[in-house]
Amino acid sequence: MKLSRFPDSLVLLFALILLAQILSYVLPAGAYQLQSVGQPGHERQQVVPGTYEPLPAEETTPLPPLTFLTAISKGMYDAADIIFFVFIVGGAIGIIRATGATDALIGAAVKRLGGSPVLLVGGMVALFAAGSSTIGMAEEYMPFIPLLVTMCLALGLDAIVAMGIVYIGAGIGYGCAALNPFTVIIAQNIAGLEPTSGWWFRCLLIVPCLAVGIHHILRYAGRIRVDPGRSLVHDVDYSKGFEMPSDVRFTARRALVLLAFGAAVVLFVYGIDRWGWFLAELSAVFIGLGLLSALIAGLSPNRVAREFARGAGELTTAALLIGFARTIQVVMNEAMITDTIIHGIAGVLETLPAAISAIGMLIVQSMCNFFIPSGSGQAYVTMPIMAPLADLTGVTRQTAVLAYQFGDGFTNMIVPTNALLMGMLALGRIPYQRWFRFIVPLLIKVYLVAIAGLVVAVLIGY
Repeated sequence: MKLSRFPDSLVLLFALILLAQILSYVLPAGAYQLQSVGQPGHERQQVVPGTYEPLPAEETTPLPPLTFLTAISKGMYDAADIIFFVFIVGGAIGIIRATGATDALIGAAVKRLGGSPVLLVGGMVALFAAGSSTIGMAEEYMPFIPLLVTMCLALGLDAIVAMGIVYIGAGIGYGCAALNPFTVIIAQNIAGLEPTSGWWFRCLLIVPCLAVGIHHILRYAGRIRVDPGRSLVHDVDYSKGFEMPSDVRFTARRALVLLAFGAAVVLFVYGIDRWGWFLAELSAVFIGLGLLSALIAGLSPNRVAREFARGAGELTTAALLIGFARTIQVVMNEAMITDTIIHGIAGVLETLPAAISAIGMLIVQSMCNFFIPSGSGQAYVTMPIMAPLADLTGVTRQTAVLAYQFGDGFTNMIVPTNALLMGMLALGRIPYQRWFRFIVPLLIKVYLVAIAGLVVAVLIGY
């Protein structure tokens, strides 16, 4: 199956915008009554169960034919706070990457742990998971595929192990992300929750998921060390093309940049908890972190500007996906069919126990990720429906966000519509069908952990 046969995410979102308008002519308009909940200053609107009523035809007006075009700018406007936040975070990360600190950290870990397969796999998977869980690192890992393939081959392992170290770490980091600004914060913002709230439970969940992931890689690695012919890529030529990155020196300046990053993470978690910080303050923290990192590394002002622009530019597609995804909600809201759709899904899930409803949300999110592999884009498509749906099914909105995270992060490890996955597989010379055979058993295991986590979340009112 060729990746080119799958429509681009932007194409799919545009099709969904058009579909939303078509549905507006088919589905009846309707609305739930709303009530304010939460502490003063942090209120959010929540639907009142059992209050859905269809709206009289005379109170609704059909959408103009070109709404699917005119609503796009409205969607961009409505999502402006998140879009600009994504640009700022991307720019700050671009500056940090330019200092070489992240490359040095990963390079030093590979060098120190390379003599022991167990330490290499366990330590590196945890390191990649930490980067994804905190600041949403993923694309930054691509240059290390050739490095890790080289290291694994030298240890009598193979490229599948190298790929597993990177992408299982990243997938679990996203699925159980504590602070990820591109998934957790966006989804919680849409759901009306405080940014990074509930992080403690996600940190607990990442432990068994990492244990399952590391065990899966080590079990495969043990088999191929005993019998190299059992390697899923035993017939692939790896004799050329795998060189070390040019500069992975761990200098004092790079160590200070990493310390600054750690301090920034602590600061914005503390600020959210104690001072009620939100996107504006978080953006300021990332800008300050970028500037401090540049100062520590001795980057010139012009270099800082270029790296910031380059880092922000790399997230242009993500920003567009967010805007287009929000447009779907704009069209449905203008047609007043959002509550009708929620009512229809709730009619199925309301009859089920809350725990089963949460699992149903996980299934829906996992299916959506095949078509919308962008985590932020998927949040804007699904969370406007899943958040109020949670109110109707006895599931907390925090649990609905958790189901979204699982569905996005874990399926990223297998969906062929994920350009980053396919690009990394190409770098490692791993045929997709070989990777599929390796990763499916792991996904079954982590989904069992995810289901258990959702059941516990429902039971404790997470």
